[in-house]
Amino acid sequence: MYVSAWLKRYEPAAFTGALLNSLPMGFYAPAQLVGDARRHGVPVRPADVTVSEWDCTLEKVEESPDPALRLGLRLVAGLSEAGAQRIVDARRVAPFASSADLAHRAALDRRDLACLAEADALAALSGHRHGAAWAVAGVERLPPLLSGATFAEADPELPPPTEGEDIVADYRTLSLTLRRHPLSLLRPKLERRRLATAAEIAQTPHGRIVRTAGIVIGRQRPDTASGVIFVTLEDETGAINVIVWRDLSDRQRRELLGARLLAVFGKVEREGQVVHVLAGRLADLSPMLGDLQIRSRDFH
Repeated sequence: MYVSAWLKRYEPAAFTGALLNSLPMGFYAPAQLVGDARRHGVPVRPADVTVSEWDCTLEKVEESPDPALRLGLRLVAGLSEAGAQRIVDARRVAPFASSADLAHRAALDRRDLACLAEADALAALSGHRHGAAWAVAGVERLPPLLSGATFAEADPELPPPTEGEDIVADYRTLSLTLRRHPLSLLRPKLERRRLATAAEIAQTPHGRIVRTAGIVIGRQRPDTASGVIFVTLEDETGAINVIVWRDLSDRQRRELLGARLLAVFGKVEREGQVVHVLAGRLADLSPMLGDLQIRSRDFH
């Protein structure tokens, strides 16, 4: 059953949080889970050392009976669980005054601090990623005699990351972004190639020839599918389900298995509410993503 169907059946924020807390969960990637939840109206809040627990949690939303989903520190790539637990324990004693205060009271090493800064989890204490990286770069472990001491130092005027840089860093450190979908930035170029969005594909009549593209988030080859490979693509409007028959997969194996951004030329097939694109030709558009690294969940 697709994630969207489960989200309609169960409480969306709690369901998504439970899946994220049980990573790895097989076919579904974190970006797909969070993206689907947001499309169903679930507010999702970033990982933040001033409020996040290790696990993803639910938070009350003012003037709404439905909760928001707060991303947990477990999603920060490279952060140790022990370090995250010390953050939570120290925060229960008193709020953090600065990144240096966080480092000292939670006894964080340079690796944990760098991971938090790169994941933008220090935004509430040090501002944007560049500022956070600077703030933690010079943090030294203080001896017990100086515990709690602060030192006045002027912060440099560092330029904030561009939106594209932030999105690339989000995927590198969290495997998802709460900013705009990467293909939102590329949409003008995709439109010039006459590549339809997932929302447009969903409204296309059965049998119509289409061209579309999306980030590859999963490839599956069921044992009963006689060599057929099912590919799930994603853009800023939703998911596109693609069927690739064996003869095409043999001819275009490199594009099928190697692309991060895949263009598909084929025919729409509708079965009730389920829409697929039967692929006739594939094209690898991965260079358009630049440094953006997205890992698909393949053949689980």
